[in-house]
Amino acid sequence: MPQLILFLEGYVAVITRLIGSKGRTPKVKVYLDGQFAFSLEPVVALEAGLRPKRELSADQQKELEYANKLRLALSAAERLISFRPRSEAELRQNLVRKGFANDVIMQALDRLRQSGLIDDVAFARYWAENRAAFRPRGQRLVQSELRHKGVALEVAQDATAEMDDAESAYVAGLKKARLLHGCDYNEFSRKLGEYLRRRGYGYDAVRFSIKRLWQEVVHKESNLFENIEE
Repeated sequence: MPQLILFLEGYVAVITRLIGSKGRTPKVKVYLDGQFAFSLEPVVALEAGLRPKRELSADQQKELEYANKLRLALSAAERLISFRPRSEAELRQNLVRKGFANDVIMQALDRLRQSGLIDDVAFARYWAENRAAFRPRGQRLVQSELRHKGVALEVAQDATAEMDDAESAYVAGLKKARLLHGCDYNEFSRKLGEYLRRRGYGYDAVRFSIKRLWQEVVHKESNLFENIEE
């Protein structure tokens, strides 16, 4: 938003024109006393009830400027959330990078919190469920990912409390095990073990999954091929 026109103390300007611009980022151009003064987001102009011949003091202009910055911050955060849920820390970092002032960021986050668009408990649950369904990881690694996104330790622990690393490691290793068909047990165990450990699984879950996948995938498929050849 351009710098507001400075007036003498007590001076009141009059809105002479309001011009709406179209395109990807529509704006409302505000003219005071015949000169262009500043642009606003359409929703800000609408909520403020701006109209020609209305008077605006310098304080009122500053209030409009703040409301406009807040609306821009909210729009930026809402756009980010539209792709996938975000933690509060992620949204804060994004708004900082975009150059918004701290007071604007705090107010925007408070608005989003009140509307339910920010909820770290729900976000942590979403993240854990998404990992389990599409990109299985060990419980500790998922907790670490959540902590990296600014989620409190207790919230991260609660969200991952019901994760079953043994079953999750089996699911995570299923596709990899099929690619290792033809390996002897030692090579199969080494390669699959390394693969699962990189995904955050502990010793017991890895050992259990290796034995299960060897029996249910590699060994079973080998027997099937042998029967076909016979």
